[in-house]
Amino acid sequence: MTTDLIEQTPAPQAPFTVTVVIPAYNEAHGIAAVVGRVRAALPDAEIMVVDDCSQDDTAAQARAAGARVARHPLNRGNGAAVKTGIRKATGDVVLLMDADGQMDPRYIPAILGRMAEGFDMVVGARSRNTQGDNLARRLGNHALDALGGYLVEAPVLDLTSGYRAMRRSVIMEFIHLLPNRYSYPTTSTLALIKGGYSVDYVPIEGQRRQGGQSGQKLLKNGVRFGLIILRIVSLFAPLRVYFPVAIAMQILSLISFLISFFITDPLRFHLPNSTVGLFVGSVIIFMFGLNAEQIAALRFQRREE
Repeated sequence: MTTDLIEQTPAPQAPFTVTVVIPAYNEAHGIAAVVGRVRAALPDAEIMVVDDCSQDDTAAQARAAGARVARHPLNRGNGAAVKTGIRKATGDVVLLMDADGQMDPRYIPAILGRMAEGFDMVVGARSRNTQGDNLARRLGNHALDALGGYLVEAPVLDLTSGYRAMRRSVIMEFIHLLPNRYSYPTTSTLALIKGGYSVDYVPIEGQRRQGGQSGQKLLKNGVRFGLIILRIVSLFAPLRVYFPVAIAMQILSLISFLISFFITDPLRFHLPNSTVGLFVGSVIIFMFGLNAEQIAALRFQRREE
């Protein structure tokens, strides 16, 4: 069976209604084709394109293709468009897809099939063979997955994949945590796991961008990656990072004292400045982490109420 035939095969009827949310910015060149392919896979679904104040006729092209269109009066970011789509969605399940054609609709039946089995979120996890991915990006994504899994104490796959389905009632509990820019996939996955919801993964292969220009820049991505790390540490499990750092500083403080006591100033009890500084710093970092942990716990408290 060819890929085209697979793409045109509608997904089986699911025990829930579906809204497909497609955030878009200056995607007039290909948005109609994306909407058409999604419509072929999900004839009965609501398809919503959220136009993030595009400078071209993205909204008109999407509307002509049969999508429901919501438009931002100002450019607010990809994550903000996703949040608008989730809030305005009428379906029980929200399926997120990008507007650049990299997400193949032939995986929709598998993703929704896992949702029908009772999962609260299903992520399309890209394989290593994803077209257009370079080594630096793959290594960065693997590092982010490892850190995310460590923070929530559960295995995670492809935290940066925007191809995912989730129960609208569940994601609405955490929508206030989602940023307006680019780390909403990471945040949504970790928030659901941290909140005790079930998350599953479906292996997929991405495609090359269909026309247009990518806004990805090496330096910009590096800065963004660092900010994402700081954000997820602060949001989900700060003590799991701050505590090991505090312990390491305590050990270095002890080593500094032993070097002074046995080598640089033998058998004379003297506390070097490095010993004092490392010890005090470790206490401050631990207390800061403890306070951040309590604040992070409050973000998930209302689910238990």
